[in-house]
Amino acid sequence: MIPIPLKLAAHLGDAEWTPITIGCSVAQTFRLQMPDHGMGMYLKMVDKDTRRSLKQEFERLLWLQGKLPVPNIIDYITEDNREYLLTVELPGTHAADQSNSDRLPGIVRELALALRRIHDLPIDDCPFDKSLAVHINEAKQNIELGLVDVEDFDHKRSGRSSDSLFHELLITRPPNEDLVFTHGDYCLPNILLYEDGRLSGYIDWGNAGIADRYQDLALAHRSLIHNFGMTWAELFLHEYGLERPDREKIEFYQLLDEFF
Repeated sequence: MIPIPLKLAAHLGDAEWTPITIGCSVAQTFRLQMPDHGMGMYLKMVDKDTRRSLKQEFERLLWLQGKLPVPNIIDYITEDNREYLLTVELPGTHAADQSNSDRLPGIVRELALALRRIHDLPIDDCPFDKSLAVHINEAKQNIELGLVDVEDFDHKRSGRSSDSLFHELLITRPPNEDLVFTHGDYCLPNILLYEDGRLSGYIDWGNAGIADRYQDLALAHRSLIHNFGMTWAELFLHEYGLERPDREKIEFYQLLDEFF
């Protein structure tokens, strides 16, 4: 058993712990199953000095309650230089599951509609700014702090330095932003679907905020290529409503993601 605060332990009882390894989160993540098929939960833990604070996700989940199908919060605790976020498990399986391979037209359409649902949220009262000025500054800080993993760059950028990529980022910055509320990491493992292919909900909201819609479109496109192939990535853009996608923005926002 991993040591946890007493207040948090009171929620967990004799739950069975299963580590979660899918995804790229820096947090330790566990699925917790209560005995006798009771409620499932997810626990994230991270050191407070990692600059990947769970407070960001906690605040965004609070703001999203009642707006979108997102996990309910059980508790958020900071203790002994550690952060803990405990949420209720959403039903369903993630969209990258290969069991979806035999029904991809419907799955891709559902993913596009689900993204539209996020982007249609009003942003007048949204306090989370993830516009390019903010995001590029965060990328620069990550380089300075040594948080950019050059070994994890996409294949076409393999072998390049973070400084070289940052220079490319600056000179290819789009001249305008189509600002909407964005998920920030709209990849298939973060979208949960019921058995019939309908949307169950969305997880991993730590990077959400007001940004160009291509922040999500670019990462979804890359995720679909990785999991199911280019044909389905292109269909996704069509189902979203893009007859002439901005290929330069797709490339730019995939480049930006290398710094996170």
